[in-house]
Amino acid sequence: MPATTLSPRKRVQMALAHQEPDCIPIHDSPWAATITRWRSEGLPDFVPCDEYFGYHLRGFGADTSPMYPVRVIERTPEYIVETTNTGGIRRNHRDYSTTPELIDYGIKSREDWEAAKRRLQPSVTRVDWVSLKYGYDRARADDLFVTYNAITGYDACQSYIRSDVLLPLLLTDPDWIRDMVETFADMTIEMARIMIREGYRFDAAFLFNDMGYRKAPFFSPQVYRELIKPADRRMFDFFHSQGMPVILHSCGNVAPLIPDLLDAGLDCLQPLEVKAGMDLITLKREYGKDLSFMGGIDVRAMADPDPSAIEQEIASKIPVAMKGGGYIYHSDHSIPNNVSFAQYCRTLDLVRDYGRY
Repeated sequence: MPATTLSPRKRVQMALAHQEPDCIPIHDSPWAATITRWRSEGLPDFVPCDEYFGYHLRGFGADTSPMYPVRVIERTPEYIVETTNTGGIRRNHRDYSTTPELIDYGIKSREDWEAAKRRLQPSVTRVDWVSLKYGYDRARADDLFVTYNAITGYDACQSYIRSDVLLPLLLTDPDWIRDMVETFADMTIEMARIMIREGYRFDAAFLFNDMGYRKAPFFSPQVYRELIKPADRRMFDFFHSQGMPVILHSCGNVAPLIPDLLDAGLDCLQPLEVKAGMDLITLKREYGKDLSFMGGIDVRAMADPDPSAIEQEIASKIPVAMKGGGYIYHSDHSIPNNVSFAQYCRTLDLVRDYGRY
């Protein structure tokens, strides 16, 4: 079957249904600084990166924050310091080449949370309808796989409360954390309802909830079961009722949480960070009958000056992961700016070569 037979949307649908399309679907997440580098190395100036490389997914969402005013506090040639829509203050590189430094957080007490919670009301004003229509119509015209995107659970909590304060609260004040997680789930569901009610149809939900560190989750499976899983199950059930499978982005090592994520109804896990100990082949062997995977290709191999490193990475993983469907190519997190345009083009050439059925 020729590789051009199926549309991007159909390939992803088949992969998530554990069927074998003509070739594996492709998606990725280059940094803004990486794209800037690639523009100087051959990426055409006026062609969007996702279009040039043929990414298969396109995501849309709504503002589910408390919508506190965002204002610039300081600008330097290298950094910009600004308030956030969750009430904090962050400093970022101008080229967004690293994770932002969170200087201050909006929530320091239960009272702060209650004030923010009062602002978390679903509304049609939380959607940029003009941009949504333009992007959605183009994605549908290109027959891409369209997702509803939202930040949820523990990851959303991290936007409000400093991590060294948040983690102890999981044990010392679990009712507070549970209230936050359930509130975020309500916003995720209700904003999806609003967009669906206005005629937008999504092929899946793509939820973001970072729960992992280098070699283990931030918390035990028991904590996940007690504080986060009920909200996840409620969201997953809602999206399934709309005919939408659920893809979960969770950085770090979340392998111990997979049995509970499956029980809650998860369909696909992304991005499978290699440096955190997530092994695509092991995960495929243990959970591949029930769970699809997206990612697991080590970006360090892409940046390696020895071109055999990335070929070995792809040749050893993709033929195993793609067997029986259930696999979508993605890097094991995102593409940093130490990966050249030529290195990345070669990576995707290898993905396409090894990813044919």
